Amino acid sequence: MSRGWVVAVLTTVLVSGCTGASGDTDTSGYVSGAGQITVVPAADREDAPVLSGEDLEGAALTTADWAGQTIVVNVWGPWCPPCRKEMPALKEVSEQYADQDVKFVGVLNRSKSDTALAFTQKIGITYPTFADQGGRLELKFNDSLPTVAVPTTWIIDANGKVAARIAVDDLTASTLAGLVDDVKASS
Repeated sequence: MSRGWVVAVLTTVLVSGCTGASGDTDTSGYVSGAGQITVVPAADREDAPVLSGEDLEGAALTTADWAGQTIVVNVWGPWCPPCRKEMPALKEVSEQYADQDVKFVGVLNRSKSDTALAFTQKIGITYPTFADQGGRLELKFNDSLPTVAVPTTWIIDANGKVAARIAVDDLTASTLAGLVDDVKASS
């Protein structure tokens, strides 16, 4: 399979994610994450991409600043019901691990920064979010664990390797915390 074909298929998945254009949909017409949680054994993990860009307020942001720490990356959009539903779990776990070398960062998908900023402020999200209008940051995961739906969450281990991908419509704080603990223990 050629790399160009893989990118074309992934782009189609990304564009159709949360739109109901293809795949299994819930009653809201959004593409389901199909309940996929993928955990990669430590020996088989691929390098995580370094994400760089601007946050929702236009300030420079890069995951390179968090080298040596566990990083949780969540692709989301305020227009996406499963994304809004999982935000309290992400918020809770980000606060739970704030002093344990675990960093959280969002990657905004297909939405305006001002809308997303208002949403995050309303629910009290304090971790930063990349403004990623073109989807270029989530495409950087193609060589490890590509996006399968929106929302998708990756956990990057302290060695800079992609350790897990979560694509579920009902992510709970306990599930996310358990995965973070497992990744931290395996790094």
